[in-house]
Amino acid sequence: MSYWSWLIGSLPFEWAQFSFMQNALLAILLVSPLFALIGTLVISNQMAFFSEAIGHATLTGIAIGALLGLPDPTWSMIIFCVLLALAVTVLRRYGTVSADTLIGLVMSFAVALGVVLLSRDGGFSKYSGFLIGDLLTITPTEIGRLAVILLVVGVLWVLYFNHFVLSFLNKSLARSRGLNVWATEAFFSSIVALVVAVSIPWVGLLVVNSLLIIPAATARNLAVNSRQYVLIAFCLSLVASITGLVLSFYWGTATGATVVLVAMMLYALSFLLKR
Repeated sequence: MSYWSWLIGSLPFEWAQFSFMQNALLAILLVSPLFALIGTLVISNQMAFFSEAIGHATLTGIAIGALLGLPDPTWSMIIFCVLLALAVTVLRRYGTVSADTLIGLVMSFAVALGVVLLSRDGGFSKYSGFLIGDLLTITPTEIGRLAVILLVVGVLWVLYFNHFVLSFLNKSLARSRGLNVWATEAFFSSIVALVVAVSIPWVGLLVVNSLLIIPAATARNLAVNSRQYVLIAFCLSLVASITGLVLSFYWGTATGATVVLVAMMLYALSFLLKR
């Protein structure tokens, strides 16, 4: 971290002289590829509503952590979101309602339960920071956690990318190749839940899904093959995140929301180019 601080601190910009901005920039360099890798598959599998539901359901994970007296509710969020993702996958397989209806029902229940638990005795205001997040408060320890998750997800993405794509695009063909489609979907849903839950404290549950899907949706307007799709999503995520971070420093605005606005501007430009 000392070398990183020296490297960024040598830049001729005002924002680069602050340690919290240096930490936030490093976190963005880790989060951007993480979101790009997962976001491309989320868009391909039409799981945008699912990732949105997981983001809002973290409220219940936070509430569980608070009830257990945990100083950091991150682990309770991760465990709850992964279990919820697995439950949605099982219900989709054996349920009789459509997938979007099922996800809507689960999200409604999880959000309501989280709000009820957190609002007991007027205590919801203590957890309102999770709604918008605060990337500028990230610590070196948390950055290390992000690096480990990026490494794990990157390895899984490389090993199982073809399995995910085949299962998402053609379930019958995937089964004929010996793939367990439902196990693959449950596995990927768990990865999405992990990434979303880990990002909530710094990004905020109100905008985390936007950061996940907008760069991927923008890349889909521009790419002509899968390789370009992933590379463009990665570059756009990086550009939007760094630009939003710097703008939020000068504007005094929430970093996550500012990044989303920049990402939406890029999406609008890609739409015009596509037209």
